[in-house]
Amino acid sequence: MNKYIFIVNPISGTKNKKQILDLIPEFFSDDEYTIHYTERAGHATELARQAAEAGSEIVVAIGGDGTVNEVAQGLIHTNSALGIIPCGSGNGLARHLGISMKPREAMETLREASIETCDYGLVNDHPFFCTAGVGFDAEVSDNFAHAGKRGLPTYFKTTIQTGIKYKGEEMDLEFDDGEVITGQRFWLITAGNASQYGNDFFITPDASLRDGMLDVNIWSPFNKILSPIVGIELHNRWVDKNNNVRVKKCKKVIIHRKREGAIHWDGDPSWGPKDVTMQIVEGGIKMVVGRPNKNRL
Repeated sequence: MNKYIFIVNPISGTKNKKQILDLIPEFFSDDEYTIHYTERAGHATELARQAAEAGSEIVVAIGGDGTVNEVAQGLIHTNSALGIIPCGSGNGLARHLGISMKPREAMETLREASIETCDYGLVNDHPFFCTAGVGFDAEVSDNFAHAGKRGLPTYFKTTIQTGIKYKGEEMDLEFDDGEVITGQRFWLITAGNASQYGNDFFITPDASLRDGMLDVNIWSPFNKILSPIVGIELHNRWVDKNNNVRVKKCKKVIIHRKREGAIHWDGDPSWGPKDVTMQIVEGGIKMVVGRPNKNRL
């Protein structure tokens, strides 16, 4: 089995994958790599698991955040490391890892192959590697998935349209340290294993992939007139300074909702049950990281 396995989702992301694939022979010899294309949902996980079982050192996701999640799922608790060539709408995990959005520079990071052991999260037993949440961000993810177009402009439009209608939701929270919060309405509850949603919007700016903790971002409802200010705070890593926001580090949180509803992991939406459990799994996956970002993981 080759050292590098590239897993390509041909229909995901926003960049021309042919340009990316044409770069591979510039950085790797023919006997170093193999390219596989996904054919259906979940196929990337199968391909990644097979590559890990065969002993490949680095399994590279070429696609959006959903493809990265699928590939990473196949690599948890193996000796194979996750590599990323980001070409999605947000690229949250890649950005946190210090991987360039420029394909050539991302290839250089793979060539250097600086590997670190990192944590991952579980939301109701489904792995996530960047963020997972319920409330407003989950509603946005669900609406974005049905928007028909990808990209940052569509995401902003979807966020605004969702925000106009969304009123928040009453939820009870139970943390592993014994703290319980009941009878309150929240705008969103997001658990960050990494620091951002994507596009450098930092929902949990101090989150670390190596501290054995989740950063749980708890938002109370706020005046929607202030939404532009909140956007600025997210982009500048200031959101945890907002009076309506609390960030709590924990290993596990259980969320009790009044009804079933949207839930997301790494930006991919699903319909979830009333009770949602988010927890950390320490040191469960290896990842290729960018050297300038190595000490900020």
